Amino acid sequence: MAQFINPFTDIGFKRIFGQEISKPLLLDFLNNLLAGEEHIVNLSFLDKEQPALYEDDRSLIYDIYCETDEGKKIIVEMQNKSQPYFKNRSIYYVSEAIARQGERGSGWNYAIDAVYLVAFLNFCPMDFNHKFRTDVVLKDKETNDEFSDKIRMTYMQLPLFNKEADECENEFERWIFVLKNMETLTRLPWAAQNAVFKKLEDIADVAALSRQERMKYDEGLRKYRDTISVLQGAREDGYAEGQAKGYAEGQAKGYAAGQEEGYAAGQEEGRAEGRAEGRAEGRAEGRAEGRAEGLEQGLAQGLAQGKQQQALAIAQKMKAMGLSNDDIFKVTGISLNEF
Repeated sequence: MAQFINPFTDIGFKRIFGQEISKPLLLDFLNNLLAGEEHIVNLSFLDKEQPALYEDDRSLIYDIYCETDEGKKIIVEMQNKSQPYFKNRSIYYVSEAIARQGERGSGWNYAIDAVYLVAFLNFCPMDFNHKFRTDVVLKDKETNDEFSDKIRMTYMQLPLFNKEADECENEFERWIFVLKNMETLTRLPWAAQNAVFKKLEDIADVAALSRQERMKYDEGLRKYRDTISVLQGAREDGYAEGQAKGYAEGQAKGYAAGQEEGYAAGQEEGRAEGRAEGRAEGRAEGRAEGRAEGLEQGLAQGLAQGKQQQALAIAQKMKAMGLSNDDIFKVTGISLNEF
């Protein structure tokens, strides 16, 4: 059995931050959260819980509504699961807390107190930046000057806080370390040196719960663990499904890309082979045509030379017979004056 209560359960969270005896703990945490910006002297709990937007919100989302000595409203919330339109839900809750300040009648001049949302997130929303702490305020986009101090939302993604006890640099980080690891600790670090953590150690001790509180806590812890188990299973199923889908899509795209590349390479190779074959065939055909043409021309030339020599021989015989050159030319077409 754990030494300390789990702060991610309804009873655990409200026992640490939501009762009069634990008010110094909440004050100390908020002042360390806002260190260097402002200091809260005192606060009071308001008996107004935010309405649940979903039926299972109450088993997964716990909130405390309080007011500072300056009238600022602070919603401290622990969330164990993401939701559709998570950012819109946050804006709605803060806006609702502002709207409740409105007064009827013509005398109200829209004087409103600031509303802060401080949210512990036991998960990482997909549309958030991958960092532990996010502070949202109203600022001028161009100059970065503050537009209004009436709205502030601070989100702490607990899974992204990975420091060990000896690595914590300030009281705020020590708070986060203790809250995140409380159920696994046998004693709280810094309790001997810090009165606030000593008080936290006493309040969070499971042995300090009454019988009735222990029964409620055990029931809440069971629901919390069941819910976290279901969410973890859903995440693993979704991861496996995503892997399978990604593998199938990758195969299909790879096959298509391979086909396209293969077709293009085949075309290029075919064109290269075609050009090579064409050149080879052209050379062979040219040589064959050249040989045929040369043979034809040689034959014609040979025939012509043979006829010329035959005519010359006849002309010489006619000359030897005493015929005149004119008669010889008329018969053979050869003029003996040329020889």
